[in-house]
Amino acid sequence: MDIEVVMPAIGAGTTQGRILQWLKQSGDTVKVGDILAEIETDKAVIELEAVDSGVLDRIHVEAGDTAVPVGDVIATLLSGKAAAPQVRQDVAAPIKPAAAAPVAAPAQGSAEPSSHRLFASPSARRLARLMGVDLHALAGSGPGGRIVRVDIEHAAAQTRPAPDAKPAPAASDLPGGRGDLTPHTPMRATIARRLVQSKQQVPHFYLSVDCRMDAVMAARESLNQRAQAGPDPVRYSVNDLLLLAVARAVERVPEINAQWTDEGILHHQQVDLSVAVALASGLITPIVRDAGRMGLRELSAQVRLLAEQARSGRLRPEQYEGGSLTVSNLGMHGVRSFAAIINPPQSAILAAGAVTRQPVVEGDALAIGHVMSLTLSADHRVVDGALGARFLKEVRHFLEHPIELIL
Repeated sequence: MDIEVVMPAIGAGTTQGRILQWLKQSGDTVKVGDILAEIETDKAVIELEAVDSGVLDRIHVEAGDTAVPVGDVIATLLSGKAAAPQVRQDVAAPIKPAAAAPVAAPAQGSAEPSSHRLFASPSARRLARLMGVDLHALAGSGPGGRIVRVDIEHAAAQTRPAPDAKPAPAASDLPGGRGDLTPHTPMRATIARRLVQSKQQVPHFYLSVDCRMDAVMAARESLNQRAQAGPDPVRYSVNDLLLLAVARAVERVPEINAQWTDEGILHHQQVDLSVAVALASGLITPIVRDAGRMGLRELSAQVRLLAEQARSGRLRPEQYEGGSLTVSNLGMHGVRSFAAIINPPQSAILAAGAVTRQPVVEGDALAIGHVMSLTLSADHRVVDGALGARFLKEVRHFLEHPIELIL
C-alpha cells in the first residue's frame, strides 16, 4: 500500500520547510532509519528519517527553493509487501535482446539529470545559496569529492562581473530607484516576525551598568596559562566568564528567571542560558541547559560545541527552543554598548559591549582601567526596575570578584 511522507513539524512554531536535497531517489529501497532528505527550517538543517520500510515510489516535491507547509505530502513509499511483487517480477523477467526497443542516444550537448548524492555540508549549501553558486556544477576538492567552502568561493569569484562591467538591470523597480531584490530566507522571515512581535507586544525597559573588568581580565589570563599547560589545552574567552557570572547571578536572583503567560508568571526551575550566535543568514540562540550547575570548563566547552553546531546548521530543535534568559555579546566587534530586543517568550536579554580601557576614579585619583558596559532589556510585566537592578548588581559583583565564580 502507499505510505505518504509528509513535511514534518520540526520544533514549536515551525510552519514550513525547504527540501535541500533528496538522498534517496525513485525506485530506491528504503529501510526504517534511512535518511530520505535534508530539510532546511527557519533555524537549522535537519535530516528526514524514514519511519517505514519500502520502495520510494514517487517524489512529489523536488529539491529547491519552494517552501513546503508542514503536513504536505512530499513523497510516497510503497510498503514492503506492495513493492515486493514488482521487484520480483523485474528480476525474474527474461532478457530478450532481439525484442528490446532501441534506445535513442541523448542529443549532443544535452545534460542528463544526475541522481547521485551531492556531497556538501549544510553550511556549504547555505553559502552556495547566498552566493548564487550551483553546487551541481562543482567538483569538490574535499575528502571523497566533498564540496567545501573554498570550492564555492572560487566558483563565485569566477562568475563575478569584471570591475568595468555594467551590472545587469534589476529584475524589478524598488522604492527610491532600481536594485536587486534578495528573497527572504526562512530564518530571516522568522526573525523579522518575532522581533516585530516582541517590540509590539512586550513592554521593554532598559537598565545599564559599567563593570570594572581588571580583576576578571587578570583571572582569565591566569586561567588560560594554566589551561594551556594542561593535558587538554583550552582557552577561555571573556564571554565564557560573563556567561558564568550571569548564571551565578540568576541563582542569586531567581525571580528574574521567569516569563509571562496569560495564566500567570512561569518561574523556571533551572538556568537555561540562550547564547546569541551570528550566522550568515541571521541569528540563532542555542541554549546552555542547566548552566547554573556548570563550572567554567564545562560551560566553555558547551558554548563552543553549540556555536559550532549552529554555524554548520546541525542544531536540533531542543537545542534552541525555550531558554530562560539570553546573553548577546557584540564586544568582539568593537561595540561599546547596545540595547537588545527580548527573545520571546523570555523576559530578559543582557547585552554586553567591548572591554575597553577608560579613565576610572579610584578613591580621589584618576586611573586607567578595563570597563565593560552591560545593558539589560526586560519585560516590565515580569521584571520590575528594582528586580532588574538587583540582577545587574549581582552580575557586576561576580565580574569584579571573579574568585567567587570558582569557589
